[in-house]
Formats: sequence, structure tokens, C-alpha cells
Amino acid sequence: MARGRASQQQRPNRLAMVPKTLGVQALLLAALPANAAVTALALARRAVVGAAPRAVADNPRTVLLSGGKMTKALQLARSFHRAGHRVVLVEAPKYRFTGHRFSNAVDAFHTVPPPTDPGYAQALLEIVVRERVDVYVPVCSPASSRYDALAKPLLEPHCEVLHCDADQIELLDDKYRFATTAASLGLPVPDTHLVTDPEQVAGFDFDDSAGHAGPYILKSIAYDPVHRLDLTELDGADTGFAAGRARSKPISEANPWILQEFVRGTEYCTHGTARDGELTVWCCCESSAFQLNYEMVDKPAIEEWVRTFVRELKLTGQVSFDFLETPDGQVRAIECNPRTHSAITMFYNHPGLAAAYLDEDAAPVVPLPDSRPTYWLYWELWRLLRHPRTVRERLRVIARGKDAIFDLDDPLPFLLVHHLQIPSLLLHNLRHLKDWIRVDVNIGKLVEPAGD
Repeated sequence: MARGRASQQQRPNRLAMVPKTLGVQALLLAALPANAAVTALALARRAVVGAAPRAVADNPRTVLLSGGKMTKALQLARSFHRAGHRVVLVEAPKYRFTGHRFSNAVDAFHTVPPPTDPGYAQALLEIVVRERVDVYVPVCSPASSRYDALAKPLLEPHCEVLHCDADQIELLDDKYRFATTAASLGLPVPDTHLVTDPEQVAGFDFDDSAGHAGPYILKSIAYDPVHRLDLTELDGADTGFAAGRARSKPISEANPWILQEFVRGTEYCTHGTARDGELTVWCCCESSAFQLNYEMVDKPAIEEWVRTFVRELKLTGQVSFDFLETPDGQVRAIECNPRTHSAITMFYNHPGLAAAYLDEDAAPVVPLPDSRPTYWLYWELWRLLRHPRTVRERLRVIARGKDAIFDLDDPLPFLLVHHLQIPSLLLHNLRHLKDWIRVDVNIGKLVEPAGD
């Protein structure tokens, strides 16, 4: 009886996602005719005038990219393709209908087990051997960067792997170890404390923590797609509230969090690609909670911080940092994500990006001066539907920017991401009555509780 009552109580919650899912499917269906017409016109143009010219690479290589569902993988595929290289794209079976597999830039597409699967590294190796891959560039999700690092020793006898080593990934992904390492190098970071028990927060002296007079926020060290957006400020004015917030989080020895000083200011995100401790690719943008707009800004203090950190740790791979700049111009790094940042989309028109990834003697690159800010049209339309009064701002973003997925010479991904990839994921969740939080057209997935 108890089990039956529990099932009855859970069923309404599971069914609550049905109208939301059907509503989004209906909106996508309504947009399909316009998208299909634009795609048809672009394909007709390409048939008449021909494809955009490709460079002839001095040393053409086969490049393997993971993360096939994500826009950043598509951008890298296009950059490598236009530079004269061959591109192989991989993704997990869940995302086998990614629209990016139909890109002109993708020469071969394969599915591999999820990164947590014991057979993941071996599957990558089989593709490396079969496709004669020269360079593997992981385009990681937060959950997969560690597994790509663990696969690196298996792959390196057969190809170059442009990714940090496993011990470096563990350090960079750990918000506490990252903060303490940066501080040891004299690089400014917020005051940060490891929390393995909620009672540590209950007993924390917010009013005088090594001279830092709060407020503080709680952050999960492990990637958490839900809790990561909780920026509730905690201070000594209400220690009971702070203790209650800590007890509401899944904090434990096995799942440690950090209590970090909350720095007020402007947030920035960065992307860097490094070889032997030297940055070869660099960009910096203003940041936001739902980061789907990118525009290059020049922040010398942030760039120097990153260059110093990368040099001191002699990193090779892709590293993305988040910073806060205080009103008086001081910058502090709040975390590092050792993987490709979606800000790489700002290099959509840069002919030197592929060389900066592949060639040891290539000149470092930043987005070109005429690079337009990148956005995702379907996200802008969704924001307009939810907030009609922002119509001028949405039109301004579209008029001065470039859609990160649409390319006149490569239009199929724009059609199929929105009308195959996303609808197939929605249909899967609908069939299994599986809830989701929002559609992420950039990452190409449904953001789910406890998802990747």
C-alpha cells in the first residue's frame, strides 16, 4: 500500500512535464517552415555559386573532435575543415541525431559509449586507428574532461591529444585546489574554504575570516547543473539562515563543496588553448548565468593572470576561466573549467584558428577586429516570447551579431539542431516521462536534474 501511495504521489510530478514538453515541440514545429525555407535558399545558392573556397594545408591532418552535440564542436569542425583538414566527429548514442553530423565540415561521424562507460577509451582508440587520426581535440562536457584525460595515455601512441593530463584536470576541476594553487602563485582569488559537513558552515566566523568580511556563497566542487545557479549570499547577520542553507545542500565527505567569498563586480569568462605553457588561442567576454551571447573585450589584467597560471603549470590543452572584476579594477579568478569554452564561436571568421590549435610554431590568435558578437537565434526568440518588452534589445542583438550555428555555406546544422536534435531529445523525455529544466540550444541538450 505504501508503495502504491508513493507511486500515486510521484505520478502527478512526472506528468507535469508533459504540457511543457508538448508546448516546446509546438513552438519548434511552428518555426520549422521558416527555417526550412532559409535552409533551402542557402542550399540553392551553394548549388549555383559553389562552396566557399578551402585552404590547402601544408600538412593536412585528420582531427578527431568529441562533444558532437555542442556548438563549440561545430565551430572547431568548420575551422579545421576550412583550413584544409579532415574532421571526424563523435558523440554518445543519446545524441546520435545531432544536427552537426550533417555539416559539410564533418567527414565522418561515430557514436561512442558515454565517458563513464568502461569501454569509452577503447572506443576512441578504435576510431583513432580506423580513421587514421592525427590529433584528438576533446570538446568536453563537465563530466567528460576527466575521462578524456584518462584515455590520453592509451591514445598518445597513435595520435596527439590536445588535453591536460589527468592530475592537472583533477586540480583544475577542483574549485578548492584551484583556488589554493592560484593563491600560492600570488594570483588573486576570493577567500575560499573547503566544506565537507554542513556544520562547518554553521560554525563559520563570517565576520572575520582572515580579514575577509563576507558575504560568502556555497558552491559545489562537482559540476551540478541545478545548484550552480544558487548564489544566495550568506553572512554573519543570520548564521541560522546560513546553517540552514548548508544543511539543504548535498554536502558530504564524498561530495565536498566550498564556501567562497562573494566578490561584487563584473563577471568575465575566457577561453584559452595552450601548448607547453604558452597561450596560442585567447578570448575574453562578459559573462552571465545563461551564457548565450559572446563579444570580445580587452582585459589585459585577466589575460596576464591566465598567461601566468598556464605558464607556471606548463599546461597543454584547453582551459576556460571565470573572473570577477571589482569596481576599482581588481580581478580575481573564481574557477577554472579545463575544456573548450563556447566563446570559441567568436573565431567563426578567423583563418588562423586551426593552425593555432595544430601547429607548434603558429602565431597566437584572438578574435578578429571585425568578428561580430555571437548569439543563438532560437534562444533570442524564446527570450522575446517570455519578455515581449525586450523586443528592441533582442533585435539589437540579432542586427549587430551572428548566429553561432547558422552558416550560409553550411546551413543544414541550423535546420537539424532545432528540428531533429532537440525534438528527438524532447520526444525521448516525453516517452519516459522524464523531467527537464530548460532547452540549451548551445550545448544541444535538455538541462536535467543531475544531468551532465
